[in-house]
Amino acid sequence: MSELLVDTNPLPAGISGRLRDQLTFLIEVDRLKTVLRQSPLAAAPRRENDAEHSWHLAMAVVVLAEHADEPVDVGRTVQLVLVHDLVEIYAGDTPLYDLAARESQQEREEAAAARLFALLPADQSQRMRELWDEFEARRTPEARFAKAMDRLLPVLHNWMARGGTWLAFDASADHVREHTSSINEASTALGTARDHVIAEAQRQGWTAG
Repeated sequence: MSELLVDTNPLPAGISGRLRDQLTFLIEVDRLKTVLRQSPLAAAPRRENDAEHSWHLAMAVVVLAEHADEPVDVGRTVQLVLVHDLVEIYAGDTPLYDLAARESQQEREEAAAARLFALLPADQSQRMRELWDEFEARRTPEARFAKAMDRLLPVLHNWMARGGTWLAFDASADHVREHTSSINEASTALGTARDHVIAEAQRQGWTAG
């Protein structure tokens, strides 16, 4: 993928400099709407895309921040969840339970981050990269809670789908608990809720074991 979206219909010559770079970036990230995830929607018989996922994460942060074990800055946490999947525009989605695909995930996403964020003016490029790195490293309360939301919502989607990707990837209940442990790192209450969901899903036969 060498051509930017804006190259197919360049912006008017009167738009230049910083604003041109920012608009170029905003046009390019429209690609996020085309990146399909494995998670099924609760409201329709199709898979969600990354843009829908990012919106849902932002909403989850606003609604559930009160359950964080450490106080979090909601605005900053929303920024983290909105930025963290942008790299999948170039790197593609890596399903949580696809162990083979996860082996190359970091390399693909690092390259994608370097390419995508470079479209912005230098200060905003640095800011975006810092947010992305913060999410990945989970070194702040906000990043830990953002990651928890990223793991919690697929649990809800799979519950609503009566198994969803858990069955598709032959994931056992223990496997699901292991791969969603970051929920517990940020919120005891949400971790307990996740445990109830997984236990009942296992009882219903919606996990692989």
